[in-house]
Amino acid sequence: MSTNFTKAEIVATAAKETGLTKAVCEKVLSSILGSVQQGLVDGKKITLVGFGTFSVKERQARKGRNPQTKAVIDIPAANIAKFKPGKLLKEAVNQ
Repeated sequence: MSTNFTKAEIVATAAKETGLTKAVCEKVLSSILGSVQQGLVDGKKITLVGFGTFSVKERQARKGRNPQTKAVIDIPAANIAKFKPGKLLKEAVNQ
């Protein structure tokens, strides 16, 4: 068995637990993920109490090194998505 938990497995689990069809659960999950993504694109912080907080952090431009050629390269500034787990999630993972 794989150590990854895929979107399809999440949908199947949600369908089993709620009694809804997989198609409905897939639409709901896609809608939620789309909302989180759009919130981050809009520069918002998304907080799911007990689960965690998603936010966007600006990463500054910096110098890097190509590991094959050892040449110095410029790495441009970028925005990155961050996730900070909530207290209940931390406790569940550490039991």
